[in-house]
Amino acid sequence: MANIKLRGVNKQFGDVKVIKDVSLTVEDNEFVVFVGPSGCGKSTLLRLIAGLEELTTGEIHIDNARIDHLAPAARGLAMVFQSYALYPHFTVGQNMGYALRVAKESKASIEKKVRAAAEILQLTDYLDRKPKALSGGQRQRVAIGRAIVRNPKVFLFDEPLSNLDAKLRVAMRIELTKLHRTLNATMIYVTHDQIEAMTMADKIVVLRDGVVEQIGAPLDLYNAPNNRFVAGFIGSPAMNFFAGQVAAFSEGSVEVELADGANITFPCQGSGLLVGDPVEFGVRPEHFSIGQGVDGTLNGDVYAVERLGGETYLYLTSGSQKEIVVHVSGDHQVAVGDRVEIGFSISQSHLFGPDGQSVSARNG
Repeated sequence: MANIKLRGVNKQFGDVKVIKDVSLTVEDNEFVVFVGPSGCGKSTLLRLIAGLEELTTGEIHIDNARIDHLAPAARGLAMVFQSYALYPHFTVGQNMGYALRVAKESKASIEKKVRAAAEILQLTDYLDRKPKALSGGQRQRVAIGRAIVRNPKVFLFDEPLSNLDAKLRVAMRIELTKLHRTLNATMIYVTHDQIEAMTMADKIVVLRDGVVEQIGAPLDLYNAPNNRFVAGFIGSPAMNFFAGQVAAFSEGSVEVELADGANITFPCQGSGLLVGDPVEFGVRPEHFSIGQGVDGTLNGDVYAVERLGGETYLYLTSGSQKEIVVHVSGDHQVAVGDRVEIGFSISQSHLFGPDGQSVSARNG
């Protein structure tokens, strides 16, 4: 397979900058996910790599060879789109082998590659069927098989699971993860679904408005987000944020007064914060506990409960906080209308300064 390097990549459509000075490296055999909200530029970045869009400025290298001047077909890449784009009058085998026929490979070579890909994707029994006789998941596997037979240097996936129902998406996530291990391939995958990113990626690239906000392993982004945007985007349900301001400093820590009057002390050195600065305190739903906390406790009134058997989600209001989401294990016996205490630990909490940057990330 191959590694990919992007250096100072920019893309403009007229006066609109959609990709802004992106530099990153995808290592050999790595599964990298581009994730972010709609309009953040993740699909455009993938299309720039594929050659379907032209760079405004910057360079793209594969295995240290510059390829941004090459036509898409000459880059050694294979792309799987959200749309299956299968020929309805072709069989599964014919769809998978079409690019090889266009390249005038021998019939024996095409059949060998198609059958090898079909075995990997468990499509051997469907090679003579037409796409209309397949399920959505099977059609997506055919589209992936069409990429596999080309033996590309890099696989590119542009939201390939978006057209599938929730249960099938989970199954296909697992299949793609297994496929990555089986092929030992370099893969770049685009999605707006942070759960897909967390469960599939070796490395996640979080984008917002054409800018890379953070790059790292899934749990690195989850445990140590660089800023409020990444903290709120990675994790489901999203992190709870509480507005406050800096009240005072003591040795190695900052005292924060939350909007509802609660006070917390957060480890802080070299943060650049000043007394009176507005800050936000963040706690993930799963890091709350019912009852007194190790480092702090908040009170809230329960207005909704979601019981899923093995886990329960509580939705609370507290003072100026319109919604607090708490995730607890099991079928917790809390009812709508109850007033409950929820505790937290500072070691599992986050503090963000006026600029939205994590105080922990810039300590020291």
